[in-house]
Amino acid sequence: MKKNSQKNISLRPARLVGSFSVLILILLLLIFPGSSESNKTPIDRVEEDTVRLTPVVETRYGYPIEPYDLIDGRVCRNQYLSDILYRYNVSSQTVHEITRKSKNIFDVRNIREGNHYTLFCLKDSLSTAQIFVYEHTPTEYFVIDLRDSILVTKREKELAVVQKTARGTIETSLWYAMTDSGINPLLAIELSEIFAWSIDFFGLQQGDEFKVMYEEQYIDTVSVGLGKIYAAWFKHAGEEFYAIPFIQDGEESYYHTDGQSLKKAFLKAPLRFSRISSGFSHSRLHPILKIRRPHYGVDYAAPVGTPVHAIGDGKVIQMGRNGDAGNMVKIRHNSVYTTAYLHLSHYTHGMYTGKYVKQGETIGYVGSSGLSTGPHLDFRFYRNGSPIDPLRVKAPPVQPIKEENLETFNKVKDVIVEVLDTF
Repeated sequence: MKKNSQKNISLRPARLVGSFSVLILILLLLIFPGSSESNKTPIDRVEEDTVRLTPVVETRYGYPIEPYDLIDGRVCRNQYLSDILYRYNVSSQTVHEITRKSKNIFDVRNIREGNHYTLFCLKDSLSTAQIFVYEHTPTEYFVIDLRDSILVTKREKELAVVQKTARGTIETSLWYAMTDSGINPLLAIELSEIFAWSIDFFGLQQGDEFKVMYEEQYIDTVSVGLGKIYAAWFKHAGEEFYAIPFIQDGEESYYHTDGQSLKKAFLKAPLRFSRISSGFSHSRLHPILKIRRPHYGVDYAAPVGTPVHAIGDGKVIQMGRNGDAGNMVKIRHNSVYTTAYLHLSHYTHGMYTGKYVKQGETIGYVGSSGLSTGPHLDFRFYRNGSPIDPLRVKAPPVQPIKEENLETFNKVKDVIVEVLDTF
C-alpha cells in the first residue's frame, strides 16, 4: 500500500465538542438506553477515567511508589514463583505459606513464561520483597502482600473506554488501510462481519471508502480490543451502504437506512429428512481409525441419494474428491461464512467450481465416499476460516424494522447519517 494513503485515514478521540458531541450523546441514548454500567454513557466513563489519571500520590496497582524500590521483570522459562522470591529475601517457609493461602485464589505453579511481574522491595541492602504483583492476563493480576500477615488477592485493571471515528480509502485491502494508518486492524474484521451480506470483501476495489464510529478499550494506555460499533458507512463500487444499529425485540442488529436487515438467514439444516448421528467435537473417537481426533462437523445419517441443499446463497469454491472427506462441495457464502458438504455419492448435474448457488438449491446427494462407515452427510461450518459448531450458529435476523418501531428507528438513522457526514 502506498504511504500517502495515510492522509485518507483519520482518527478522532472521544473528547468531542460542540454539536458533534450532542449528536453522539443523542445517538447513544437512542440506541443504548441504560445499557452502560451504572447507567453511564461511555463518554461519562472516559471523563472520569481522565480525572483518575492525575492522582496526588504516584501509585502503581494502588500502592504508593515512594517507599519502595520497584523491580519489574518477566517470568523466565521453567521459572517458579519461589525462584523469583528467594532472590529478594523471602524464605522457603513464607513461600510455602503463600502457596497454601493462594490455593483457592490462584495456583502459583501456573505462572506463565513471558508474563510481567513487579516487586515492591524495601529500600535497604537486602531489598526484601514486601509486595509481589503478577499479571496473569492483560486485565487480571494477583497481589501477594507480605508486609504483615500474608494476603493473596485477585484483582482486575480498570478498563478505559474511548470513542473514536475513523475513515479511509482503500488502495489494496481494508486490512492494510487500517494497519498502515494506526487503526486497530480488528476493526477490519468487525466491518467485514457487519457488511458481510452486502459487500464482497474479497472483491474490494481501489477507491472504496469507509467511515465508522466505534469504541476502543484500553488498559494502561494499551489497546485490548474493541467495544461497540455505533455506526458505519461503506462505499463499494460506487454504491453506498449504511449500518444502523437498532435494538428490536431485545436483540441488537444492523439495518439499512430503509429498515431492512443487513443479514440473511441460513437454512437450519442441509437435509430435509435426517437424524444427527454424530456431533461437533474437539476430540472424538474415530469409528474406523479408533483414535481420538477432532470432528469439526455434524453428521446427518440419511439414505444414499438423499438430496443435499445449500444452506444459503454463495459461490462453489471447491468441488471434487478430497481424501478422507470423499466427494465434497465447499461454498463461500460471503467474506465471513463458508460451508462444506462431505462424503457425497455424486453431485447435481451442472455443478462446478465457480458456480453461484441459491439457498435451498440441491448441490449433491448423500453417500459414503471417503473414510466413512455408512451413508451420511458430514456438514461443516466455518466462520472467518475457523470451524464452528453448525448447531450453535445463530441464524442472523432477517425481519425488517417493525411498523411500531419505525419512528424511533428513523430518529436513530437521521442522527447517524448526520454524524457520519461530519467527518
